[in-house]
Amino acid sequence: MDTKQSARRSGQALLVWGLLVVAANLRPSLTGVGPLLDRVQADLGLSPAVAGMLNTLPLLAFAVISPMVPRLAARRGPERVLAGALVVLALGIAIRWIPATAGLFGGTVLIGAGIAVGNVLLPSLIKRDFPTKVGLLTSAYATVMGGVAAVASGVAVPISEVAPGGWYTALGCWIVLALVAIVLWLPQVRTPPPTTTAVRGGHRLPWGSGLAWAVTAFMGLQSLGFYVIVTWLPGVVQDTGVSPAEAGWLLFLFQVVAVLTSLLAPAMLRWARDQRAVAIVNSLILLVGYIGLLTAPEWALVWTIVLGLGGGVCLVLALAFLGLRAEDAAGAGALSAMAQSIGYLLAAVGPVLFGLLHTVSSGWQVPLILMCVAAFGQTVVAAVAGRGTVRSG
Repeated sequence: MDTKQSARRSGQALLVWGLLVVAANLRPSLTGVGPLLDRVQADLGLSPAVAGMLNTLPLLAFAVISPMVPRLAARRGPERVLAGALVVLALGIAIRWIPATAGLFGGTVLIGAGIAVGNVLLPSLIKRDFPTKVGLLTSAYATVMGGVAAVASGVAVPISEVAPGGWYTALGCWIVLALVAIVLWLPQVRTPPPTTTAVRGGHRLPWGSGLAWAVTAFMGLQSLGFYVIVTWLPGVVQDTGVSPAEAGWLLFLFQVVAVLTSLLAPAMLRWARDQRAVAIVNSLILLVGYIGLLTAPEWALVWTIVLGLGGGVCLVLALAFLGLRAEDAAGAGALSAMAQSIGYLLAAVGPVLFGLLHTVSSGWQVPLILMCVAAFGQTVVAAVAGRGTVRSG
């Protein structure tokens, strides 16, 4: 019995490590692009609109591929599908290392496809294998994901300045982390899945559930806010007299604060009877941050910290809702596919619309008012998304 228990614990520990290293691969290939965008544009002769597609293409891939993942996982098994996604991700990073425009964009599409699968399957696997620790493990993987993303944005330029190949190497170096994830995940592919049919049974996407739409709206609005901030915060603060270098550090600070506050989410989830109050309060914190940028932009450091405080917890909540609101692992996969498909489509539109409003209005007031409206809408749907269960269809 002791031997069996020891083997079971070792297997669970290996699974947790595998999930966390997979999570570490879900953002650095995206957040490492922004700081290098000017160099990429100059070296390849890309227009601003075309260069901007490097940030938009992965989000569109998320939207298109996410609904397909639950059915594919039901047929092939989630472990094998996730292993294949990691291979696609590594291949995309390798192709993007090729010094050509076609390689850059082709690799970016593959990267988006691989990450989309991981986005959907991680909440489902956590719900299946650790149903009593959804909040804790979701916070852990969100923290790892955000932490590595922040590091990627911070080291992109230094790597490009010292490494052979410049920005190509800065983008391609993340293949090492992808290969580590593949190696750590291989035991899960060889291990027979649990006897439960929760993941294999599959569920239709819950399009008819009001609660599912509230979770989807919460996911979409917090994602929209995150990608607007990482895309446009430097531009907003530079117009107040902040230097480009200082603006970059403010963006790094936003991500670091978000990571640190995401560590507090498990305690909040344990303390609260449901998640409504936590979701509403942190959505209101985001609203305060946007109002601050609108009315007192010279205090950009303060509002950056405020946005990080609210954003870190809201990300964990959005991911935790995918498991907490589902009846079982298959339901979590279906809800995850729906929420991430619509959510990332909204996130892809957000930075474009924000920039368009800035151009049309010749200022930041109108686009920041849009973000205030989005944060208020997130506060409203938080009251619904924070409790209940999406029933199987």
